[in-house]
Amino acid sequence: MALTLYWYPNCNTSKKAKKWLDDNGISYKLVHLVEETPTEEELKELIEKSGLPARKFFNTSGKVYREQNMKEKLQDATLDEMVRYLAANGMLIKRPIVTDGNKVTVGFKKEIFEETWK
Repeated sequence: MALTLYWYPNCNTSKKAKKWLDDNGISYKLVHLVEETPTEEELKELIEKSGLPARKFFNTSGKVYREQNMKEKLQDATLDEMVRYLAANGMLIKRPIVTDGNKVTVGFKKEIFEETWK
């Protein structure tokens, strides 16, 4: 099964992940995180399958995260609230997200990609 790579083309981390997949001959479908932001349901599923806390799906170094004061908003946010924030603005989502429908990785670390997708 081909992977889905949720990415943002101007993001260097996304570019590294795409290059790694290309270099390893792994096929994938590209999804632009801002133009095709995942729905609340899709995000909930990705979070669940990743085994990571929902907070790990936020792009904490992004401009939108700071402008919207997300650090404070997330302190007491429920999963539903977090998913609503993410679905409302693709720039809040940490990238890249890669999934095969069962496993999910967030961000790019070569070792994790080697372990998960090779």
